[in-house]
Amino acid sequence: MEMAARFRGFLPVVIDLETGGFDSNTHAILEIATVQVYFSEERLVTGERWHQPVVPYDGAILDPAALKVTGIDPNDPDRGAIDESLALKEMFRLVRGAVKREHCQRAILVAHNASFDQQFLNQGVARNATKRNPFHPFSFIDTASLAAVAYGHTVLSEACARAGIAFDTSRAHNALYDAERTAELFCSVVNDWNLRGNH
Repeated sequence: MEMAARFRGFLPVVIDLETGGFDSNTHAILEIATVQVYFSEERLVTGERWHQPVVPYDGAILDPAALKVTGIDPNDPDRGAIDESLALKEMFRLVRGAVKREHCQRAILVAHNASFDQQFLNQGVARNATKRNPFHPFSFIDTASLAAVAYGHTVLSEACARAGIAFDTSRAHNALYDAERTAELFCSVVNDWNLRGNH
């Protein structure tokens, strides 16, 4: 099955952002992770992973409550964090390559409570005047909504449990871990749908 045919020319790319709060206008992006998905015969499966800690932009607000939840210390020199502009450019370069490889026209963001991640991503793009953003500017695929329909729950850990996907709550709120579980959840929903002959 071709990705472009299945998703109308869009390449779904699973994203998770960890941030310094809930306001995309004032709070920093602290981690970004992506997981690629692709079809292996008739099943959607997870592929290449990418993860990057991010230096808070100048003037960003960091909410102590948010840092407590994520466990991120923005001042930890061993985080391997890079400037937000560089992180976005690297992510976009990888995504553009995947879009071309899968013969799609552009990418579409897939995330759990996707409007949150999209707002932070779009603010980061505007803040840095980042060029060649491969993602659709306002469309997205929200796995919280998909999980509500498919499994009767919107919380990521519970939706994964109902889908038979192992979820370690002690590792939650790490961008890569959450992106990996979200990608598995997305694949589960798509594959179950396809098995019913709905593609």
